[in-house]
Amino acid sequence: MIHRLIDRTRFISRMDAQREVFSYIEGFYNPWRRHSANGRLSPVEYERRHTQRARNDSAEPAETT
Repeated sequence: MIHRLIDRTRFISRMDAQREVFSYIEGFYNPWRRHSANGRLSPVEYERRHTQRARNDSAEPAETT
């Protein structure tokens, strides 16, 4: 996908090209790329599961002894 962006775009300056590549990496690639540190989950999926787990933990009644 990044090849299509670069191949079809004429950038006015190097800074414009860098900005566009950065935007692609941070906006599309990194959020969906699987990471070994997250159990081979994408950051988006990891956050979704983490949030769901936290909600479930807070919804459970506290044990009393």
